[in-house]
Amino acid sequence: MIGKRIVITGATRGLGRALTEGFVALGHTVIGCGRSAELVAELTAKFASPSDFSVVDVANDSDVKAWAERILSEGSPPDLLINNAAAMNRPVPAWEATALDFDRLIDVNVKGVANVIRHLVPSMVARGSGVIVNLSSGWGRTTSPGVAPYCASKWAIEGLTRAMAQELPKGMAAIPLNPGIIDTEMLRTAWDTKAARYPKPEAWAEQAVPFLLGLTAEQNGKPLTVPGQ
Repeated sequence: MIGKRIVITGATRGLGRALTEGFVALGHTVIGCGRSAELVAELTAKFASPSDFSVVDVANDSDVKAWAERILSEGSPPDLLINNAAAMNRPVPAWEATALDFDRLIDVNVKGVANVIRHLVPSMVARGSGVIVNLSSGWGRTTSPGVAPYCASKWAIEGLTRAMAQELPKGMAAIPLNPGIIDTEMLRTAWDTKAARYPKPEAWAEQAVPFLLGLTAEQNGKPLTVPGQ
């Protein structure tokens, strides 16, 4: 098997960490980022080169630009790009969400994805191959009270991804992916102890890793959900 070059944002925690572990275990190279220097150092110590981990705030376009330039100077464009980094609002009615909280959520969940697309996808388009997966949510296709800002951000990801899918050359794919309901730190922000009823990221990754590796241009533009979720 020839390993794939996989870029994952938000690789240090939750779903991103579980995916990183799963992909590396199968012999693939993961280029990941996160905001915690401590967790990035932990991944760097655990996984040898050519896998690589950096401290990057995806909401900062200049950070993403510098990271992407380094990635591309040291290797080929990604075969699989997973925009996973995200933030969650604390559960409140929409009119009680502060400007600071709303701005941060949109900056990470929407503009952060756009920043990564802006600086990595052109190299994939120039090569004419690759799959871009933008993590959506069940709340990107339905709604619930208390999470209006998060819903807004994930509905935006659905629209952004499906529109981009129409722009890509033949042989590529952009896919909005609902990961399902998983017991993550982020879900606990919204659901507290109810989150414990759902699978842990490591168990989820057993289905998600092979599913993601199997995505092809045939799924371009299709809103998908990880099997079993």
